[in-house]
Amino acid sequence: MKTKYAIVFICIVALVIIEKESNILSRVSDKLIQRQAPQQTPQPPLDYGNTTQNGSLMMLKMLLSKLIGTNGYNTSLSDDQEEDELDDLGTYSFSGGRKHILLLATTRTGSSFVGELFNQHGENMFYLFEPLWHVERMLTTASESNNGTVLSGIYRDVLQGLFLCDFSLLEKYIAPPPKDHVTPALFRRESSLSLCEESVCSPVVKDVFERYHCKTRRCGPLNFTLATESCLSKQHHAVKTVRVRQLDTLQPLVEDRRLDVRVIQLVRDPRAILASRMVAFSSKYQTWKTWAQDGQVPEDDEEVKRLKANCDQIRMSAEVGLSQPRWLRRRYMLVRYEDIARYPMQKAEEMYRFTGIPFSSQAREWILRNTQTMQEASGIYSTQKNSSEQAEKWRFSIPFTLAQVVQRVCGPTMKLFGYRFVDDEKTLINKSISLLEEKLFL
Repeated sequence: MKTKYAIVFICIVALVIIEKESNILSRVSDKLIQRQAPQQTPQPPLDYGNTTQNGSLMMLKMLLSKLIGTNGYNTSLSDDQEEDELDDLGTYSFSGGRKHILLLATTRTGSSFVGELFNQHGENMFYLFEPLWHVERMLTTASESNNGTVLSGIYRDVLQGLFLCDFSLLEKYIAPPPKDHVTPALFRRESSLSLCEESVCSPVVKDVFERYHCKTRRCGPLNFTLATESCLSKQHHAVKTVRVRQLDTLQPLVEDRRLDVRVIQLVRDPRAILASRMVAFSSKYQTWKTWAQDGQVPEDDEEVKRLKANCDQIRMSAEVGLSQPRWLRRRYMLVRYEDIARYPMQKAEEMYRFTGIPFSSQAREWILRNTQTMQEASGIYSTQKNSSEQAEKWRFSIPFTLAQVVQRVCGPTMKLFGYRFVDDEKTLINKSISLLEEKLFL
């Protein structure tokens, strides 16, 4: 009870401070308008109705309405109800209605496709594709890469900056270093509509090559100052990454009251992931290809141990999320790629509902155009595919011997996510037998 009184007091103090600041800003705005030269076109007063500050004001008032009844302190709540109310309080942020979506995945899980569901939302979304690629690349040979805790902390801090539209920390990991906040080297820039829109499109610079150049218009190197302005103007932000290994390392990010983070963890059948990686990363998976031909897999090999470690990390992150600790309450969602492939529109609606962002007509139209393609588009990273067929394609490319290895070392992960085991090759390639349990993840 005392805790609740303390929270009420804090909310009231915060309300007074914010309202005073709002009045000061209004007076400053009025004075600026009065000082304008007579020949200038008069500008309308600044509207602070949509700022983070007023969003915070509304949020505080909403909290107080929940904590205090019309006749004073709400004493009608039971102890359990009061604890629930305080838990709810812990989930509130002061982001002014802006949502921050973090799509967590591993390679070859369909994350590029799912990321596009948000990239295609429209002009109110600022989307970034794999910005942590630069961090991972720079630290691969550095001592930090051997310390998982340090690397996880760097990933988290970079993500925090990006969600706040601050690219300065990311710039430190881009090679060659940006000059005056301008770089031609941002990884997969063209995969972000926000980074290729007109307001961010700087003039083309002669003899400067940009590998990941925009496809929608001809632009010069990326200017992070312009990118920051675009980011700040957007209502919502989304980042897709395959480089965050452990969900619990993100707790400080999720608890940052300046943000309103929603985490979507995307998973896929580990057998399908291996089959896809053997094609996409052929040179790195030569050992697995040799085993596929020989029919013998030494389970004490480092490659097998690495596969098990990856599965365990995915499972442990999901177990943290599904347990719904207070810091993740209403902020975590688990989605299987196979469900998205079977029901893309339905699952997209569910993800948008979870984030609290309206499901735009642009996103709907993109889904219709890109999930019913009769002939698969070229490229292993293409997002234009017949999604339902793509989800089953791996069953005809992976040898049964390798599928058995995955089932042995990734068994607990497969069980948690509802992937059925196969006992023989005939079952593996029989598409009439589903390898997916119907499962609801709350």
